[in-house]
Amino acid sequence: MKVKFAKTAGFCMGVRRAMEMVLAEANRGDDPLFTFGPLIHNNQVLNLLASKGVQPVDDLDGLQTGRIVIRAHGIPPQKRQALRETGLKIIDATCPKVARVQAIIRYHTKKGYTAVIVGDEDHAEVIGLMGYSKGQGHVIQSAEGVPSLPHVDRIFVVAQTTQNEENYRQVVKALKKRYPDLLVFDTICDATRERQEEVRSLAGHVDALVVVGGYHSGNTQRLVEVSRSAGIPTFHVETEKDLNKEELREMELIAVTAGASTPNWMIKDVGRELEGIQGRREGSLFRWSRRAFKFLVLSNLAVASGAFCFAYAVTILSERKPDFIFPFLTFLYIYAMHVFNRFLDKGASAYSDPERAAFLKKYKYLLITMGIAAIVTALVLSYGIGFMTFLALSTLSMLGIIYSIHLVPESIRHKAPYSKIKDIPGSRTLSEALAWAVIITILPLLEVNHMVWTPAIVSIFTVFFMGYIRSAFFDIIRVQGDLIVGSETLPITLGEKKTILLLKMLIFLSAIILCGAPIFGLVNSFSFLFLVPLFTLALCLVAYERSWIYPDIAFEALVEGNFFLAGLLAVIWQAM
Repeated sequence: MKVKFAKTAGFCMGVRRAMEMVLAEANRGDDPLFTFGPLIHNNQVLNLLASKGVQPVDDLDGLQTGRIVIRAHGIPPQKRQALRETGLKIIDATCPKVARVQAIIRYHTKKGYTAVIVGDEDHAEVIGLMGYSKGQGHVIQSAEGVPSLPHVDRIFVVAQTTQNEENYRQVVKALKKRYPDLLVFDTICDATRERQEEVRSLAGHVDALVVVGGYHSGNTQRLVEVSRSAGIPTFHVETEKDLNKEELREMELIAVTAGASTPNWMIKDVGRELEGIQGRREGSLFRWSRRAFKFLVLSNLAVASGAFCFAYAVTILSERKPDFIFPFLTFLYIYAMHVFNRFLDKGASAYSDPERAAFLKKYKYLLITMGIAAIVTALVLSYGIGFMTFLALSTLSMLGIIYSIHLVPESIRHKAPYSKIKDIPGSRTLSEALAWAVIITILPLLEVNHMVWTPAIVSIFTVFFMGYIRSAFFDIIRVQGDLIVGSETLPITLGEKKTILLLKMLIFLSAIILCGAPIFGLVNSFSFLFLVPLFTLALCLVAYERSWIYPDIAFEALVEGNFFLAGLLAVIWQAM
């Protein structure tokens, strides 16, 4: 079955922010942690939070110590005051988009206006918004509710942030006929609008749409409504277990989208289950090709092969005689370290990359055997090159393996701030970048008697920066899983926006080095060609940032493809 992921599927900004805040609190302390009502409308996420000791409460009686998180939907001001009186530490996870609507209602009702809120009367967000109207608000769901409104002179309208945009337009149109001086505020959040527009754009291009999200989630229900009104056969599921496989088997291309409160791992689980359905019109060649592609990526052969190509390109940049020995050594080392660390640190992958987690479980013994064979072959090959190379590779391999191993005895582990190297904030990105720089640029220099230092230094910085960008980029994509297991990666420490800004600065700095080095005669002109994979890597970052493409396994392969591109350009350069 061919599956197309919607680019806008998954957590919206407000939900992601709320999840990050509550998970950070859950990982931070031992005090009781509560949420005032369910944090978001997704049962699976709430079960996950419960497993981490996060308790939703609706009644504040008896609560005197601990921390309490205000849900993403917001709460009325009266309940906020009641929270203050408990003495609990308050963490406000109200979505900024919802807070804006609250502010609009508070401001205009104080000036004597009557509020009309278009939304579901029983929804948590609308209940919170009504609290800010101080008795001067009315809730309607559609244009049919307009005649029931009172006759007033000053009136304004807002929408529940997850409302159907077309429905809101119809309500505003009906309101303007009755209240010519109506004040209209566009309060449907951008994420909701973008999701609905993308769903409409799928009409006529897919055989069906699967919408993933809680059955009681308002924004997910809106997506279902929009899809059906666009004439798309639509299936609303909470998990992959709810899929109607027999009915879907007749389809050829299925699109998958999700509500704003649906985590990435649930979307990917549904996508994986759909891809496993053999459509009646699906050819065996297509299925075989897809399986081969996934095996290459999930087994880490793709990243190791990309490292091989990249290492070959660096031999030309550093003005060494091109050979395949050190690139092959790079392939073996990168493959082995990725395999070992996937198994040693597989907790996060169950959430950030469930398909890889299932793959690791299925092929556990094969992959471990291949990893051991790779590192043994690398050590034997390095010993044949020279003792210094063997010693350096042995040390590097040891460091790579102990990265995810507890170094502090269990008896005193609770007293140590970090028991593993990987627990140090931002260490994963730095460690991977340093490992790439050492294996690709420094290792080949250990047995050389005479070397030109300037090309070597340029190469070291180039490899380190591109390796750092690659590693941090994947940390951004996998941030949900890392948050759940408590890994303090770079995006979790700095935040996603600051991390992306940092990567853009590193790309710019790398471009300056690659442009300036040949101009000043520090390296050969192949340095200019190195700008091409750097530019395409920057494009991948922009594509993710602007949601041009869903971060699935194909996107991972696209990122790794930049390193294959460097090798291809090196081959072309050699042939010229």
